[in-house]
Amino acid sequence: VQLQASGGGLVQAGGSLRLSCAASGRTSNSYAMGWFRQAPGKEREFVAAMSWRGYNTYHSDSVKGRFTISRDNAKNTVYLQMNSLKPEDTAVYYCAAGIAPSTMATSYHYWGQGTQVTVSS
Repeated sequence: VQLQASGGGLVQAGGSLRLSCAASGRTSNSYAMGWFRQAPGKEREFVAAMSWRGYNTYHSDSVKGRFTISRDNAKNTVYLQMNSLKPEDTAVYYCAAGIAPSTMATSYHYWGQGTQVTVSS
């Protein structure tokens, strides 16, 4: 499975961005998907995850109510809608695919290349 993340950029605090993660490869739409982020000097942090059918979603406490994960299996794409962005959301955002949704990065087998999100104050 190959993952291609896009949609990052520079936005002012309070603004919105939508990240996309396009998956390709056999059975790519049968995986649970997750979003993680990593800020400079910090460990990779769980952001959100979704089961492969989309019935179950999980969001970290730091983004709950502001970010929403969704997927369109017909397009083999997962999204992360980010609203009310804060400077502390600045990081490289990675999408990942695994057998089941998890908050642990080690549970995911495939990773995208990352997309930079910068939120200015």
